[in-house]
Amino acid sequence: MAVPKTYVALAAIQAGDAAACAFKAPPIVKAFDDLGVPPRIRWIFPVIKSASAVGLLAAGRYPALGRLTTALLTVYFVLAVGAHIRAHDKPVNAIPAAGFVATYAVLTAKGTGRAT
Repeated sequence: MAVPKTYVALAAIQAGDAAACAFKAPPIVKAFDDLGVPPRIRWIFPVIKSASAVGLLAAGRYPALGRLTTALLTVYFVLAVGAHIRAHDKPVNAIPAAGFVATYAVLTAKGTGRAT
């Protein structure tokens, strides 16, 4: 089955973000520093983001995996918003994470539209 275009686009975003984390892009390093993410645990972010990209791409063939992936991404981005709040970060910096909370929550509720 074909993967819905929304899932493909979101998988590309997750894969790009995984690469940016893996190669320690300066804006990512600054964001982690600002949020107080300890350097010793930053290795996990490329792993999480890569796995989520795979889960999103698998949604066409395995709708239950797609739904699980969007549910876990909802939790991930809720935690990201919480990290911005805990760090007293500028509210504008939490907007992308908040947008992803809404996006992934809707996708979780809706599913891929294919039988599971």
